[in-house]
Amino acid sequence: MARLSASPEHWLAETRSDSVVVLSIPGLLSRARDFDLDVSLVVTVPERADDSTAPPWHELALEVDGLRQWSRRVPSHNPGQTDGLDYHLSLRLEAGQAVRVRALAACQGSHIRHLQIEARENLVD
Repeated sequence: MARLSASPEHWLAETRSDSVVVLSIPGLLSRARDFDLDVSLVVTVPERADDSTAPPWHELALEVDGLRQWSRRVPSHNPGQTDGLDYHLSLRLEAGQAVRVRALAACQGSHIRHLQIEARENLVD
């Protein structure tokens, strides 16, 4: 089947303050598509933690069409700077198939600075 456009699809959803971001890619009836998904969480780590509090941590989880694909919680490092988590996933959408990707972030002692989902289509001739 011939492609109508030589430009790969690019989708982006991001937030600078919320703990949830959702990316929906609609189905395309004419062909199947392959995507590289990158999910990224950046947190700000306080200069120093209060001695009475638990050490700071941050967590990122990824759901595809409501099913948990991956999650991780790690200690937040780099006091006074940023830390983060990243996840990469390859995803194939068959002709007509849409997808809903949701990233969920949580943290204690650190603060969400940026949360994003990016999808780039891989064009294969």
